[in-house]
Amino acid sequence: MADIQLESARADFVRGDWGAAYAAWSGADPEALSAEELEDFAVAAELTGHHDDTVSALHRAFRKSQDAADLGRSVRCAFRITMTAHVHGESALARGWTSRAVSLVADLDDGVELGWVDFLRMFRALSTGDFAMAGGFADKVAERGRRYGEPDLTALGLCSQGRMALYSGRVADGLALLDESMIRVIAGEASPVVAGHVYCTAIEGCQEISDFGRVAEWTAALERWCAAQPGLLTFTGQCAVHRGQLLRLHGEWQQALEEFEHATRRYQEVHAPDAAGLAAYEAGEVLRLRGEYTEADAAYERAADRGFDPQPGLALLWSALGQGAAALAATERLLVETGGPVQRCRLLPAAVDVLLGAGETDRARQVADELDGLAGHF
Repeated sequence: MADIQLESARADFVRGDWGAAYAAWSGADPEALSAEELEDFAVAAELTGHHDDTVSALHRAFRKSQDAADLGRSVRCAFRITMTAHVHGESALARGWTSRAVSLVADLDDGVELGWVDFLRMFRALSTGDFAMAGGFADKVAERGRRYGEPDLTALGLCSQGRMALYSGRVADGLALLDESMIRVIAGEASPVVAGHVYCTAIEGCQEISDFGRVAEWTAALERWCAAQPGLLTFTGQCAVHRGQLLRLHGEWQQALEEFEHATRRYQEVHAPDAAGLAAYEAGEVLRLRGEYTEADAAYERAADRGFDPQPGLALLWSALGQGAAALAATERLLVETGGPVQRCRLLPAAVDVLLGAGETDRARQVADELDGLAGHF
C-alpha cells in the first residue's frame, strides 16, 4: 500500500498537481522517504502553502544527505531552507542557514555548489546595502549556472544580474538580463519554485522603474503559469498584487482594491507577513487616491505593522490632510537617506507633490529636474 501511495505521489508531482502530491506524501511515513522524495515533498508543500511541512521535509532531506556524504544535495537543501525562511520573514533562521551553507563549501575551490552559496551571499550583501558586492555574487551565480548546465542557478543568476544592473543605473542591460531570465522560465527550463521566484522578481524590477509594458506582459505570463498548476497557492498572492498595480495605473480603483484584498488572504494562507505588508501599502495608495483618508491611514499602519515601510505614500497622505510640516520632514529625510536611481525614482514624484504642498517651489523644481534626468537616462 505504501509503495502504491508513493508511486501516486510521484505521478502527481510529475503532472504538476501539487495538492494531490502533497496529500499523498504527507500520508506516508517520512522516515521511509528518500532524500530525493523529501526534497520533492518539500516542493509540493511549499507550493501549496504548508510552510512547516516544507521546512520539516527539507531538514530531513538535509540530514539524510549529510549521512550519505552527498554534498550537492546538502547544499541545495540548505539553500532552500534559507530561501523559504527569507520569504516567511524568519531572518535569524535565514542567517543561520546561510552560515551553515557557507561552512559546507569551505574546502571547495570550485563547483556548482558554490553557485548556490554565492546566491545566499548575495542576499546577505543586499541586507547590508552593499549593492556592489551583491552584484559581484550575482555574476558568479550566473557564470556557474551556465558553466555547469544548472538551469535553476542560471535563471536565478540572470534575474539577479538584471536587478543589480537596474540598481546601478544600467537600465538597458538590466532589462535585457531580466528578459533572458523570463524566457528561460516561460520555456519550462526552471523548477517550479525557482520559476515562481524569477517571475515575481523580474516583474518587481520592471515595476520599480515603471516599465509597465513589461509588467503587464510578464504578469499575464505569471497568471497563465499559476492557472496551469492545480493546487498552487504560493505566488498567487504576488500575481494578485501585480494585477492590482496595473488596475491602479488604469484608474480601476475598486478592482485594484479587490485584488489587494485577495493577495492579502493568499499571503496569510502561506504565512508571508512581509508580502502582506506590500499588499496593505498598495491598498493604502488606492484609498488615498480615492480620498478615503481614514481608511488609507489604517492601510499604511497595517503595512508598517507587517514590516513594510509606508513611505512615501504616508507623507502624501499627511500632505493631503494638511499636516504639511510632518509630510515635509518625512520627505526631506527620505531624500537624504534614499540612494540609487531605482530607489529615487520611486520617491521623487511623491517628493515633488509634498514640496509643492509645503510651498517649497524651488526645492520642488530641483527634485523635478533630478527626476527628469533619471527618466531621460532610463
